[in-house]
Amino acid sequence: MSDIGDRIHAAKRDADRLKEEIKRTRLELADKSLEEVAKKVPMLPKLSIKVRRTLKGHLAKIYAMQWAEDDRHLVSASQDDNLCSIYNLRTKEGAVKVARELSAHTGYLSCCRFISDRQILTSSGDMSCMLWDIDAGVKIMEFNDHTGDVMSLSLSPNKNIFVSGACDATAKVWDIRSGRCVQTFTGHESDINAVQFFPNGDAFGTGSDDASCRLFDLRADCELKQYVQSNILCGITSVAFSHSGRLLFAGYDDFNCNVWDVLKGTRVATLSSHDNRVSCLGVSSDGMALATGSWDSLLKIWG
Repeated sequence: MSDIGDRIHAAKRDADRLKEEIKRTRLELADKSLEEVAKKVPMLPKLSIKVRRTLKGHLAKIYAMQWAEDDRHLVSASQDDNLCSIYNLRTKEGAVKVARELSAHTGYLSCCRFISDRQILTSSGDMSCMLWDIDAGVKIMEFNDHTGDVMSLSLSPNKNIFVSGACDATAKVWDIRSGRCVQTFTGHESDINAVQFFPNGDAFGTGSDDASCRLFDLRADCELKQYVQSNILCGITSVAFSHSGRLLFAGYDDFNCNVWDVLKGTRVATLSSHDNRVSCLGVSSDGMALATGSWDSLLKIWG
C-alpha cells in the first residue's frame, strides 16, 4: 500500500515539474506583448456610432439575437425553456410551426449555433455542450469537461473547432472531430458569460462577471490582452468583433455597450441608449451594422 502511495506522490511531483517547465517555455517564447507590437499602429479616429433603428415587438427580456447572412434580417429570442426549437421558415401555409425540438439537456439552454442546415451545437446549464443531427432530432456527440454552467459558445470559421465559456471561469476549445477538449484557458476571476472567435479563427474574445473582456490566442496558448477600466465594475454579457477584428464590442449590465480597440486595449466609444441590461449583440457579416438586444425588450441597430 505504501508503495502505491509513493508512486502517486512521485507522479504528482513529476506533473508539477512538467507544469513549471511548460510555464518557463511559454515565458521564453513570449518575447513581445500585444501592446509592444501595436505601439507603431496609429490610434483610431474618433468613432461616431449612432442608433439607426429601434426594433419593437418583444414583451419580455431579450436574451439572444443573430444576424442572417443576407444582413437584412435578424432573429431574436426572449425567455423560454430547456428545449432547442428548430423552425422551418420555408413553409408557405399558415403559421410557422416548430419543425424539430431537440431535448437531451437537463439544464436551461444557454446558446446554440448552426454548423450547417443539418447540424447544430448547443450549450447548457447542465455543464455540457451537445452536437445534434437536426433531421433525425438526435444527439450525435456530448462535450463534457466544464465544472460549471456553460454560458456561451462560438464556432471557428473552419467549423472544426468551437470554444465554450462557463461559470467555472474557464474557456475551453473543442475539436468536433474527436469530441475532446484540446485547450483550456484560465485567467478570469468569475463566470465567463460570452465567447466569440476572432475573425481569422486564431484567437477568441471573452466577457466575464469580473468586469473584464480578454483576448486569448490559440497558437500562443495564452492570454494576450485584458480590456478593463477602473470605473467599470459590472459584468459583461456579450462580445463581438468588428469585421476587421480591430474593434471589440461588449454588452454590460450597466445598460451600456463599450467599444474597445483590440490592439491598444483602450475604450474608444460607449454606446448608451438602452434602459436595462444589454444582454446580447452581434455585428452583421458585411461589418456595416451592430445590433444590441436588451432586457428593456428592445433591439437597436447601430451604424
